[in-house]
Amino acid sequence: MTTGRNTRGDGATPLFALSGPFSVGMIWAESANGVIGAEGTLAWQIPEDLAHFRAVTRGYAVLHGRKSYEALPAKFRPLPGRRNLVLTRDRGYCAHGAEVVHSLAEAERLLAGTPVWIVGGGQVYQRAMPRADVLVVTEVDLEVAGDTYAPAIDTAVWQPRQTTEWITSSTGIGFRVVEYRRR
Repeated sequence: MTTGRNTRGDGATPLFALSGPFSVGMIWAESANGVIGAEGTLAWQIPEDLAHFRAVTRGYAVLHGRKSYEALPAKFRPLPGRRNLVLTRDRGYCAHGAEVVHSLAEAERLLAGTPVWIVGGGQVYQRAMPRADVLVVTEVDLEVAGDTYAPAIDTAVWQPRQTTEWITSSTGIGFRVVEYRRR
């Protein structure tokens, strides 16, 4: 089903191949104190992690919360090379080039078994965690202030399968990527 390798021709390569197939994956970057966002933005710039995100998710469906979707620069909405779904409670919401859903169950019905990456934000991660079978988490070696936090990873439920070495980005920020699988 999924190898994690990008064979979709955009030149980006993931930092590792996934350890196996998945149905519902969740991918995020978090600071050392668990922050994933501050006022709708990332609190760091790590081009290598963005390339990893692009390589891992390209060619798959991605599910965004409305706020996370709107936080993307307009030129990247919808994310190219992916089927984009936006989850919102607003029944009148329109997202040009994306499909709008109003519940995780509706997204599951629409996707009909197609693998999907949950790409944020905080509320969507919390609600989708029980459905996920793989997490790809970039750990950023910074403590930052923010208003959106990563979901807790319960080690009784999740097991690390592979971890990159610590990498220093071109911006000087240390990071590593961990793949977790449900036990």
